[in-house]
Amino acid sequence: MTPPPVPGGPTHVIGASGRSGAALCRALLDRGTPFIPVVRDAARWRATGLPGTPAIADLAGPADMLRRALAGATRVAGTAHARHVPALLAAMPAEATLVCLGSTRKFTRWPDAHGDGVLAGEAALMDSGRNGVILHPTMIYGAQGENNVRRLAALLRRLPVVPLPGGGRALVQPIHQDDVTRGLLAALDRPWDGPHALVIAGGTALSYRDFAAMVARLSGLRPRPVVPVPAVAMMAAAWVTRVLPGVPSVGTAEIRRLLEDKAFDIAPMERELGFAPIGLEEGLTRLFGR
Repeated sequence: MTPPPVPGGPTHVIGASGRSGAALCRALLDRGTPFIPVVRDAARWRATGLPGTPAIADLAGPADMLRRALAGATRVAGTAHARHVPALLAAMPAEATLVCLGSTRKFTRWPDAHGDGVLAGEAALMDSGRNGVILHPTMIYGAQGENNVRRLAALLRRLPVVPLPGGGRALVQPIHQDDVTRGLLAALDRPWDGPHALVIAGGTALSYRDFAAMVARLSGLRPRPVVPVPAVAMMAAAWVTRVLPGVPSVGTAEIRRLLEDKAFDIAPMERELGFAPIGLEEGLTRLFGR
């Protein structure tokens, strides 16, 4: 079956004042593609420094407000949490295409509200039969204000060793914000025949211990030896980080997920979206400016 043509008109960007949303709007602006930011708070949109008058809508608020914000939309880019996909599908025109962000948290063995919301959003898109795709990124780093790699670097500055459950042997495959943006742009540019789901990941899969060593090196720190620590002991110690001043906090759920492999085949992403992601060394060099 021949896929439908790519719809015209401006792109409605949901969550435009957030990290991924603002990055997408900057990319659309740079290439001269019209867009309409859809935000809950006009002041937060102004703080991005981006031009344009936003449409105001609260994704958890009155449905009529969101329906008015998306009136006439042909392409909707959802960069807010995937739990809001059902509301977007209900509010946007039936013929519009939806490109939205989920998360590889959907694969965790320890479900939580975040992962459950992603699963619900994907299910809503798949059940709708609508044209579009939900992109599931791995851990995102490199965005303005992100707290994944930067928080790890802050912890490493304070720790003489790196305590990791299982010795940090589980795999990670972080994706740079620039590649998340490239993925969104590519998905918006191509036609989708029905609903799809696609994992997007970085170009390097490595153990968490090697990831921590690379973060230390490229952030200008001396190497830290890795100390294997039982996950239960680390989860107990994690409570201490919540009360110590100046120490980035670590949640018990985060520690459990350090035991999971989070590496993915990127061939489907490269085939469907037409680009190869950057390697982790290049991405961290961009982040730390070295």
